[in-house]
Amino acid sequence: MLKTVPTPGDTKWFVHDRFGLFIHWGLYALPARHEWVRHNEKITHEEYEKYFRHFDPDLYDPKLWAAAASGAGMKYFVVTTKHHEGFCLWDTKLTDYKAPNTPAGRDLLRPMVEAFRERNMKVGFYHSLIDWHHPQYVIDKYNGPYREHPDREKMNVGRDQGKYAEYLRGQVRELLTGFGKVDVLWFDFSFATDKPDGKGRAAWQSEKLYQMVRELQPHVVLDDRLDLPEGWDVKTPEQYQPRQWPRVNGQPVVWEACQTFSGSWGYHRDEMTWRSAEELIRTLIDCVSKGGNLLLNVGPTGRGEFDERALSRLSAFGEWMKRHSRSIYGCTQAPEEFQTPRDCRLTYNPDTKRMYVHVMAWPYQHLHLDGFGGKVEYAQLLNDASEVKMGMSEWHTNQAGGASEKTLSLTLPVRKPDVAVPVIELFMK
Repeated sequence: MLKTVPTPGDTKWFVHDRFGLFIHWGLYALPARHEWVRHNEKITHEEYEKYFRHFDPDLYDPKLWAAAASGAGMKYFVVTTKHHEGFCLWDTKLTDYKAPNTPAGRDLLRPMVEAFRERNMKVGFYHSLIDWHHPQYVIDKYNGPYREHPDREKMNVGRDQGKYAEYLRGQVRELLTGFGKVDVLWFDFSFATDKPDGKGRAAWQSEKLYQMVRELQPHVVLDDRLDLPEGWDVKTPEQYQPRQWPRVNGQPVVWEACQTFSGSWGYHRDEMTWRSAEELIRTLIDCVSKGGNLLLNVGPTGRGEFDERALSRLSAFGEWMKRHSRSIYGCTQAPEEFQTPRDCRLTYNPDTKRMYVHVMAWPYQHLHLDGFGGKVEYAQLLNDASEVKMGMSEWHTNQAGGASEKTLSLTLPVRKPDVAVPVIELFMK
């Protein structure tokens, strides 16, 4: 079984829990056209101000959010304390561009943290390194509403990226000293680091920022987007599935896929390419089968609710996880000696010595497991603990041309179990 390289932060709980909720929420919920709407539509400060004046999430109840996430089987959450637009959900002392100064009239982050903690979920903060609103943030040609503005260079006169980096550290200090234990810190993101006007570790003063984070909360699980070669805890592939366990310098590392229900992170009213619940469940399984986590995103509405499309998928996760969570929690990639059957994924719990065969396409009567012969004590369907017979009838064995001693053949019910993805639990010898 593969083991990851040691991490500075505490990733023991992280690689056990496997499944978390990402929340992208900010002023962009009002235009409801993607969280990069300022960038995509080149919206000026003055035009964007209308969303600040009208941000009033009157139906916001973080206890409902936490209940939906916990019910889906998620064990931690990560919320956008500030996204690229620069708007802050908490009562920061370092800017007026914050939720208490909108019609919301209050800190929206603190009750969220409390609600998720009541559900015994770990707390994570996403904090944007980018800030299209801050007056000291140097405008570059890569992102933001003024990236192609003809007077971009004139607009940068008087701006000091070093002062912005100081502001960035100040806000992170607030987050790490004002909300108790923070379990995950998710910075986003460095870009064009090899270009003169790109932004990487120098722009963020990443070394200073990193040192402060480790001093204030050394246990925190830190992502890999500060443009630092080491010190991070988790690799974060975004909107795609790695083909195999990600490695750095040839060594497997802790990793987490971050993905959306659709093509947008923020609430997008008219986005219609929503993935099915079954496909999303398969994605979680695929992550764990490669030793990784899944951080799945919800973009709440401008009134502060998870919309019905998100709630229905979270509910479906809950139905599946209710009966199959032990094939996810505490599990990882199977030892290399075991071959993954066609149309299946394997997860393995090294503590209980149980292997889980996730059957993506239900076969007719038999499933053949190469490398499992003589190594399994008992097999059952996980959804109802009904026995799965090991071996085939003499007639089937003869028809198949014999059976290898290294192969375990399972005799399955003809009908697929009525669950999104059936799982066979193998008690290993």
